[in-house]
Amino acid sequence: MKAFLILGIVLLAIDLYAFKGISLLINHYASAWILKILFWAVNILIYLQLYRLISNYRSLQVENPDILRFWSGIIITIFITKLGFIFFHLLDDLFWGGKKLANFTQSKIQSTSSNTISRGKFLTQIGAGAAALLLGSFTYGVTKGRYAFQVMKEKIHFDNLPESFSGLKIVQISDLHLGSFVKDFEDVKVGIDLINAQKPDYIFFTGDMVNTHCAEAEPWIDLFASLEAKEGKYSVFGNHDYADYGPYTPTEKAESISRLKEIHREMGFKLLEDENLYIEKNGEKIALAGMHNWGKDFHRVGNINNTLQGLSEDDFTILLSHDPSLWEEEINNKRKVELTLSGHTHGMQMGVEIPFLNLKWSPVKYRYKRWAGLYEEAKNYIYVNRGFGFLGFPGRVGMKPEITVLELFTEKA
Repeated sequence: MKAFLILGIVLLAIDLYAFKGISLLINHYASAWILKILFWAVNILIYLQLYRLISNYRSLQVENPDILRFWSGIIITIFITKLGFIFFHLLDDLFWGGKKLANFTQSKIQSTSSNTISRGKFLTQIGAGAAALLLGSFTYGVTKGRYAFQVMKEKIHFDNLPESFSGLKIVQISDLHLGSFVKDFEDVKVGIDLINAQKPDYIFFTGDMVNTHCAEAEPWIDLFASLEAKEGKYSVFGNHDYADYGPYTPTEKAESISRLKEIHREMGFKLLEDENLYIEKNGEKIALAGMHNWGKDFHRVGNINNTLQGLSEDDFTILLSHDPSLWEEEINNKRKVELTLSGHTHGMQMGVEIPFLNLKWSPVKYRYKRWAGLYEEAKNYIYVNRGFGFLGFPGRVGMKPEITVLELFTEKA
């Protein structure tokens, strides 16, 4: 209850400040009072729905995911839009307060000419423009952006890759979160067809098939069984695959985990559980290892020592591990693994990426050092997939759902 109270105070403070800015823009209209009443009516509705979502989050995830997805999209979109609006209004107040405090000059809040507007109104109008941009971006993100699958391609050269594997093509997918798609089969099939169009040698899935329970994956078995790879499909579990985020008893959790393992097999994936195997070609081989989820601040189900047991320093090794913090804590500069494939971060499903400007930013960078794309240190690589699905916020803004294509080459290739 205390958390609800704190959240309510914060949201009310944001709304009061937004109302102050809106009033500055509309007070000269005769119908301003109607717009003000509408503002508070909408916000009261949002408060009621937010309380409903928070109070029943786990049950809604299981029983009414479509309702959860619909209202969480609206609430988050409106909240971000408000923040964009009040930022510039707050900026003006901070400038005004700073000048007042420093006593540099006598601030004039009202305009002195009918041909000019006050700085406060000018900045608030900029805020309104920013809010409109955010509203449009987030509306696109929850309607079209979450299905705007993109293919990200990387070519990586290794000095110890066996010659027979030069040119190996891998497709990596991650974070399906099938419970979030509800019944959007046609939209998801676009992504499936895009994967098959790459004609990969292998498909590696790096965890989080569901949100809370194996039942979410049942309707999707046939579609994901249609994924085609010339040599095989392999997978691992992510933190959401252990039924820990729903209202389940230990017995129900165990049953969900067991069934989800069967679903991996029915989809055509070989699930790797803290184990490794060799892939052979023309008498040469590389090692493929996969482990249960291990995260710095999440589940630590997997064991890296068991996962890599039996491999030698001479083996070229690819590791499938859902959470990239494993690479930071247990692989980098500690163990010889040439390529680690992870997901988990989703790129926070929002950010800015402009490749030709070498610009890549998302708030998730302040939580994970390596959060999207390819990273290298001393010839050891990790690729962090931005995720195929979505969770929490039912959309993607500036951070498209990803299908990764990795091609491995020898140094001389």
